[in-house]
Order: sequence, then C-alpha cells, then structure tokens
Amino acid sequence: MRTKKTGERGRRFCALLTISLMLVTCAVFCWQPPRPARATDGTFLRISDWKSGHVYVEAKAQAGSRLFFGWIHSQDKIPWNEYYHVNENCWLILDAITFPAFGAGIPENKGRVCYVKDGLIHMEGIGQPFKELVWLNSHTATRDIMLDGVLVAKGSDLPHHARLRLAVGPRN
Repeated sequence: MRTKKTGERGRRFCALLTISLMLVTCAVFCWQPPRPARATDGTFLRISDWKSGHVYVEAKAQAGSRLFFGWIHSQDKIPWNEYYHVNENCWLILDAITFPAFGAGIPENKGRVCYVKDGLIHMEGIGQPFKELVWLNSHTATRDIMLDGVLVAKGSDLPHHARLRLAVGPRN
C-alpha cells in the first residue's frame, strides 16, 4: 500500500531524474569542443620563457611553414637535426630527423623510411604531432632554429639554461 508520503517522494525522484536526463542530453548534443587555433595570416612562431611567457623571438608562420631545429646530443656530442612542418591547426608535425651515428637514446626505427646519405642517417615519414616544443636551452647544445629557410634564433641568442617554449599560434 502506497502512502501519500512515498508517492510525493516518487514524484520528486522522477522529476529529478527527468531534469538530469535532459541536462545530460543537452550536454552530449549541444556541447562543442573548443576549436583549435587555425594557421592564418595572423599566425606566428614564438620562442618564449616557459614560466614567465616573455617572448624572445617572434616570426610570421602559416600552415605549411617548415621548421628546422638543430642541436647537439648531450651524451654523444653529435649534431641532431629535426624537420617539422606547421599544420592547419598550428601544430608542429615532426617529419624527419637526421644524425651521423646511433648512440644513447637515439631511436633505431623512427618513421617509415630510414637510409644513410652523405654520412647522415635519415629517418623520414615520422608524422609525430607536437603542440609545442619545450627544452632547456644551452648556448653550446642548441644550434640553429630556422623557419622557412630563414634563421630565427641560435641557441647563443637565447638565455642560457632557461626553460623555453616554441609554439605556433595567433598573436595574443
């Protein structure tokens, strides 16, 4: 036998359940994820301080721009070259790496193509996306950073032993 008190509780429960289902349905069908940044005429590559955000270098970039990042391997003291392109969502896509020899921490099978040419091991067809590059800069380890064939910075131009961030996006 149902009492007046339990009937009222049941109606409240049903009302709360209905409202909850409506909210969940709205959240599922109405919510849109944030749109990624788009590479446009107002897109820039920036090298900044990871903590403070202070910008050291800014250069015009766009979808399809090519980034070269050269550095010296800390353990083996060999030059390491990374080749990226900027995609339409302002991500850096690692296309290829080159280096003269294998050593500590160097992958043996990165990418779809691997060959030796002019004394360098080439690994191509990598396609690894990066939203940003973060590194501890060194005047001796960081070599050249180039965008579309133009030098934008040398490691010696940037603060020594500073944690830096390289990213592509619209001007803030």
